[in-house]
Amino acid sequence: MALLRIKDGRKALRLGHSEAEKIYNLPFSDLLFRAHGVHRLNFDPNAVQMSRLLSIKTGGCAEDCGYCSQSAHYPTGLKASKLMEVERVVAEAAKAKEGGATRYCMGAAWRGPKERDMEAIVAMVRGVKALGMETCMTLGMLSTGQSAELAAAGLDYYNHNIDTSERFYSEIITTRTFADRLETLSNVRDAGIKVCAGGILGMGETADDRISMLVTLANLPSPPESVPINMLIPIPGSKLADAAPIDPIEFIRTIALARILMPQSHVRLSAGRTDMSDETQALCFFAGANSIFVGDTLLTADNPGEDHDTGLFRRLGLKPMELEPRA
Repeated sequence: MALLRIKDGRKALRLGHSEAEKIYNLPFSDLLFRAHGVHRLNFDPNAVQMSRLLSIKTGGCAEDCGYCSQSAHYPTGLKASKLMEVERVVAEAAKAKEGGATRYCMGAAWRGPKERDMEAIVAMVRGVKALGMETCMTLGMLSTGQSAELAAAGLDYYNHNIDTSERFYSEIITTRTFADRLETLSNVRDAGIKVCAGGILGMGETADDRISMLVTLANLPSPPESVPINMLIPIPGSKLADAAPIDPIEFIRTIALARILMPQSHVRLSAGRTDMSDETQALCFFAGANSIFVGDTLLTADNPGEDHDTGLFRRLGLKPMELEPRA
């Protein structure tokens, strides 16, 4: 197998599992060489897109996601809150923009938004858009009508992770199905909103599950424009509190495969960076990760502080990615 096939470097590779597995299992140097070559074809390899994530409604979620601190099914000690006021959300977004963030992501711990919440959510989208930032929301499952309403408000991205493979999914979540996840992604895409969808590594899944997850995403009618790859943060009290950590080399392999299968997607190094060494993060950036969340908190979990990220970027010669001009 050629290490870098230029003709494959710009289009999503709609491969089957066995073909993707061969890429994943390449000798590590060969895999990184190929992934970095694809990355350079499509992006500035020294630019990283900076996003900020705010929890606009925390805790009390009816879903039983085994990794989540916000599930009402587990004694994680997190208290439920009400939906934040629109003015406060917009004010926080303005601070994020001043700090260099170009995309503002807003997350609510819901199975899905209720109709009574939609007016405030729409106002949040419009308020953040007016600041000149890209907008992203993650609110759980969406109907076709809700997707259309958010699209009309100008929402740029909707995040709805598939989390893992279809095979392993029921080991982690039982209150909604893998097919439910895909239906929301379809509703969002049909409404004209860009898709942000990825998964979580270190939940007890196999390498085959990681490969299957990425193959599912790459073979969607249109691959996600943004692919967050999270490292599990074990939450005391949650189902996965005692999960064994994933091998950093396996994590980097997954980043590389995501970049090769989805060349033009932003691959986000997401949750879990506090437990990654600088060297692991550096190899992830080399393998094709080109987006991170900035700030001290990621929803309810710790995130590397901005001082640490600034220092790491300086050492690696990385720079924040500029927002593309609107058409």
